Amino acid sequence: MTSGGVAGAMAGAPAMAVWSKTCQVLKRELGDATFGSWLGQAALRESGDEVCVVAATGVARDWIRHNAWRRIGELWAQNDPLGRRLDLKSRMEVDGYAAAPVLAAPVAANGAVAAAARANTASPPEVFEVEVEAMAPIAARQGRLQGLQERYSFDNFVSGPANEFAFAVARRVASWADGHFNPVVFHGPYGFGKTHLLNALAWEAMRTGHGKKVVYLSAERFTSTFVNALQTRQTAAFKDELRNADLLLIDDVHFVAGKTQTQEELFHTLIALVEDGRRVVLTADRSPTELSELEPRLRSHLQAGLVCGIEPADRTLRLGILERKLHTLAVAGAFVPAARAEVLQFLADRFTDSVRELEGALNTLVARVGGDIARLTLDEAQAILRPHLSVNERKVTVDMIQKTVAEHYALKQADLISERRARAVARPRQVAMWLAKQITTRSLPDIGRRFGGRDHTTVLHAVRRIEALKAEDPAIARDVDVLLRKLRG
Repeated sequence: MTSGGVAGAMAGAPAMAVWSKTCQVLKRELGDATFGSWLGQAALRESGDEVCVVAATGVARDWIRHNAWRRIGELWAQNDPLGRRLDLKSRMEVDGYAAAPVLAAPVAANGAVAAAARANTASPPEVFEVEVEAMAPIAARQGRLQGLQERYSFDNFVSGPANEFAFAVARRVASWADGHFNPVVFHGPYGFGKTHLLNALAWEAMRTGHGKKVVYLSAERFTSTFVNALQTRQTAAFKDELRNADLLLIDDVHFVAGKTQTQEELFHTLIALVEDGRRVVLTADRSPTELSELEPRLRSHLQAGLVCGIEPADRTLRLGILERKLHTLAVAGAFVPAARAEVLQFLADRFTDSVRELEGALNTLVARVGGDIARLTLDEAQAILRPHLSVNERKVTVDMIQKTVAEHYALKQADLISERRARAVARPRQVAMWLAKQITTRSLPDIGRRFGGRDHTTVLHAVRRIEALKAEDPAIARDVDVLLRKLRG
């Protein structure tokens, strides 16, 4: 909606009011858990006489279309006095062109959804793409010489509750906005987007900071360059290069642990830049408080700034990352960016430890079948990935799964293989069967035998039941996620 004044208000208010009423009814009918899982992160966009419900992911869009779209249409028709057409798209489908601003997020359950909506409204991805093309060749060449990777940008960074605070901080630093927190430290496990975020920050800072000097390097490169400067007696030039930077970015700072002289130099560089009002951003695999190998003075100064944790991606975020990656691969390979929901869900459930592993699995599927990935079945996808999965699967047995699940639910392993049918036992048993199907190579009959001699149809029912509950019950989804992480170390 681009019109302003009274006309804009008249056009926008009914859409927001109608959508709010629709969501209130849907929430009552579907229940809080189901509504939150599939519609809780949807938003409303308006363009001319058409209004579009924008689902968080393509999987959410498909679920809404098959399970709630008819009812949404009925409620919309009952409450919309203007009789406008209502459309349904995923967020990725509207990211590629200049979409109208978000009017309202349905019943914003928490600040995270509202923050994501504000971020999407304030910074459409296409703006960054246009500006990158217009970036001065010298600046782009300097970025490449520093080791920056052009494939990493804010545009293709998928944000969610696990990383949205770090994402917002990175964008603010990149815009050269005045900040009270210096240095900034992003920390999180390997493969969770720290390097992507730091690269994106560097590119954007070079684009917006006319005349500003941006220096990016890994901690390993910092160390090797410093050692070389010592050997060639060029430490003064090394210091000047870094301490004249307006923005210094260092990736994987934990690498300098145990290197006394390197830590000393990094400490004095950090002090010099911060005291001069220049910005410093670093990444690490742990919070500064946990970097016990670092020299205490350096660790203390890292803690004194703003420490932003990047948490493991939740299921919704992993699905969003897969969709973004599939879109990128489809553009490069000239095919339609589509895949069966069950295939994407399998990848999101199976590869939870690292975003790189998650994207690598999708790369493998696309490399094998190309544009036919839209027709790839779950069994075919599992067969293609089996050599990659078996490396980890051999480490996990059904017995280990039973023990881990029993411990998680405060039961005995014997309860899971017993005849007890009480829900307090039956549901954990179904979870254990689902886990056995997902992360072992055992067949359904074999899994059934290991759960007290049950039939393979019982195992199949358990697998389907947990698949459905993961989408409807956030508590089950969290339990499954925690158990997967425990079993994979």
